[in-house]
Amino acid sequence: MRVAVMGAGGFIGGHLVRRLLDEGHYVRAVDIKHYRSWWQQHDNADIYSGCDLRLRTICREVCQDIDHVYNLAADMGGIGFIENNKADCMLSVLINTHLLQAARDAGVKRYFYSSSACVYAADKQDSPAVTALKESDAYPAMPEDGYGWEKLFSERMCRHFMEDFGIECRVARFHNVYGPHGSWNDGREKAPAAICRKVADAKLSGNHKIDIWGDGTCTRSFMWIDDCVEGIRRIMDSDIQNPINLGNSQVVSVDQLVGIVEGIAGVKLQRQYDTSKPQGVKGRNSDNRLIQIELHWEPSTPLGVGMAKLYKWIEQQVRET
Repeated sequence: MRVAVMGAGGFIGGHLVRRLLDEGHYVRAVDIKHYRSWWQQHDNADIYSGCDLRLRTICREVCQDIDHVYNLAADMGGIGFIENNKADCMLSVLINTHLLQAARDAGVKRYFYSSSACVYAADKQDSPAVTALKESDAYPAMPEDGYGWEKLFSERMCRHFMEDFGIECRVARFHNVYGPHGSWNDGREKAPAAICRKVADAKLSGNHKIDIWGDGTCTRSFMWIDDCVEGIRRIMDSDIQNPINLGNSQVVSVDQLVGIVEGIAGVKLQRQYDTSKPQGVKGRNSDNRLIQIELHWEPSTPLGVGMAKLYKWIEQQVRET
């Protein structure tokens, strides 16, 4: 097929492009960043760099002669970024709106939208002992301010474009994806990468201390990047027309995550907690019953296995800087 990946220079987008190329598809790889700053280089892809997808004219250009569109483009990052850049996160609604219009006009057959667990109602995430979030927990709406609202609105746009114009849309709600070839030290990194970097810094410097945002009790589930890409492909090829969770159901606290990385690195660090830093909701985990029923599959890479691979990559980055 002829497919276009929006946000191809980013973390998840880069891994998805590589998977699609390996499957033998023509891949149009699109990103706002200059190609040399993409996380992964793709010699066999048709590269469209410097493309601001907030602009309708650009969206029209990149959707021409395409069968499937994967929209992973957004201005986003970890909790530190989304808490302090809410307007910029909200402006990503222009990307999805203009892409849907362009896809409809270009006759695109299928459209994938990467949503987020940030759409879930805050009052269902106010305890570390969280009940796993099922898809219906997004309503009544009380998503994460800024980023979560943009994702929830864009989900509805996909639904109504499917109803009104017949374009087949698929929506996955990502739960904390981690892996190599992504942000680790630029202010957009998420907890797994940030903790790996801090542990590597402490190990290599000999200063065995680590700063932890919050009190260490917040809980999350984390999905290995290969599971994420596999899930994207399965969902895109499925008949699932409603938003669905895509995440690992293994829940851990921040303190436990630090302990896992300490064990991988072979160090024990003095923990210093900074409760003035953003830490997000108290608890969030993925209820995977629906994806098990629909796809007879779920993300299953154990956290320790994935974190060992991520830590190895990040320690190498730290050594080289």
